[in-house]
Amino acid sequence: MRYIETLREGERISEVYLCRQKQTFLTKAGKPYDSLLLQDKTGTLDAKIWDVNSNGIEDFDSLDYLYIMGDVTSFQGKLQLNIKRVKRVEESSVNAVDYLPVSEHDIPQMYRELTAYIGQFQNPWLRKLAESFFLDADFAEQFQFHSAAKSVHHGFVGGLAEHTLHVVQICDFLCKLYPMLNRDLLLTAAMFHDIGKLQELSKFPANDYTDDGQLLGHIVMGAMKVQEHIDAIEGFPKRTATELIHCILAHHGELEYGSPKKPALMEAVALSFADNSDAKLETMKEALSSVPAGNLEWQGYNRLMESNIRRTGE
Repeated sequence: MRYIETLREGERISEVYLCRQKQTFLTKAGKPYDSLLLQDKTGTLDAKIWDVNSNGIEDFDSLDYLYIMGDVTSFQGKLQLNIKRVKRVEESSVNAVDYLPVSEHDIPQMYRELTAYIGQFQNPWLRKLAESFFLDADFAEQFQFHSAAKSVHHGFVGGLAEHTLHVVQICDFLCKLYPMLNRDLLLTAAMFHDIGKLQELSKFPANDYTDDGQLLGHIVMGAMKVQEHIDAIEGFPKRTATELIHCILAHHGELEYGSPKKPALMEAVALSFADNSDAKLETMKEALSSVPAGNLEWQGYNRLMESNIRRTGE
């Protein structure tokens, strides 16, 4: 397979790509043309179909997999594909992970590491609650394939598993520094804190906000889903349930960051710091990933970090 990052100007290619976006415009002469954003796991590529009525152009939509023949050109300093032929390809005939951004870590191994914490819980109620989610085969499959965000951080296949594991690991470390923390409560909350992302974001390849995600958000939906499972466990202690739900509702730390409540428990404070730490560091990692090692030039203002950023000297 010819990945997008390997393409060079002047080449003619015949390859399958995911059509991330399709838009139709008019040239200055009033002739229609299609503008596409093609994608594979290495990146995206702008593409154009200038003759949309050609017999070689089959009908297709956004998020279709396409067999494409075209010429790699350059426009305003960036590569562009001039498409000559298009044929729609059935999703079942492609390996989706070749066309989607994927975690650099072993996803099943991360999930095994995550679920191993459940066996360490001393609280039988929290252990049973965690098992009702993470030991369910359908949930496990969905959780491992999902992202943790649309674009801000961990917006790739396995992103939710990677981010959740990191947050749990940070929280576990904090428990060693601060023994006053209720480890079972904090680690359970860490495992559940972004569980609402499964409803907030649609599955790949779309990975976009659902109607419920827009109207309710992952924090509220996650808390609702956890409460639903709690209600199904007869005898689950009310105080433990309330403290756990509070940690989930407060994990963004501030009202202006989307949390319905500010942290009122030590565990909620720890969770909000752990979540923010992993999110910010991953944001920096992704922002600097394309900057060569040794390049100490300032990269300009980054709106997510609210600062001008650069790599660290070696």
